[in-house]
Amino acid sequence: MRVNLKLHVSYLDMPLKEKYARIICYPQYSLKYLEERLREMRSLGVKALCFSGDKKIGGVPILGKGCVGIVVPAYMDVGRAALKIRRTDADRESMRHEAEMLRIANSVNVGPRLLGFTRNILLMEFVEGMPLLEWIEKVQCESDSVEKARKVLREILEQCRRLDEIGLDHGELSRAIGHIIVDYKDNPWILDFETASVRRRVSNVTSICHFLFLNGGIASLITKLICHGAREKLILALRRYKRSLSRRTFNEVLRKCGLIDQSIE
Repeated sequence: MRVNLKLHVSYLDMPLKEKYARIICYPQYSLKYLEERLREMRSLGVKALCFSGDKKIGGVPILGKGCVGIVVPAYMDVGRAALKIRRTDADRESMRHEAEMLRIANSVNVGPRLLGFTRNILLMEFVEGMPLLEWIEKVQCESDSVEKARKVLREILEQCRRLDEIGLDHGELSRAIGHIIVDYKDNPWILDFETASVRRRVSNVTSICHFLFLNGGIASLITKLICHGAREKLILALRRYKRSLSRRTFNEVLRKCGLIDQSIE
């Protein structure tokens, strides 16, 4: 397999440049760590890595960098995927927990599809898009901005509702700035299940509503686009939803957010 890209591509059947090896073993490089991770990538069917994205480490572009892992595009015989590589200083010994949480989320059609995992590697469906904040800033200049925004925001809340129903709490949606992207067909995706849990009380809908409609810069942008109900009424609706987690109280939240008609029960 050869990928039609000239820059920042490293094939796993060829010698690896040091700058790429240091990404795979970030932040503490060792030959042992490198060989272990390369073996695991090959076992998952990875043929090449493509170092591209908006973030950088040592001048090398990547898709994402967090406390647990580094994300880069990967290529397999079946196409492109997203590869999350466990940091050598991560506070967990493997990627198993995140893989299990993502698998549960996938069961209700939330998150990128899990393709496989090993101790140090998480392989996922590649989703190309832009962060939610950038998408909101872009769409507000379009003629059908209100309709598009309502559709995407409602789908985000519906995904959070499905996570609530199965008892999976994402854990980061009150600070969702880097955890939601919108693809080029205007479909939202919830990412990063590394801190998710099935052992604590779920708060996905309440957390995302605080982020989108009540607190911070993105809430002010959304308020300009969508004339949702008063802040106090939304907070009361969220409290009622949190007590019952019912569809009826969830629809009330959607109404207070301005995402469905008042007549829908």
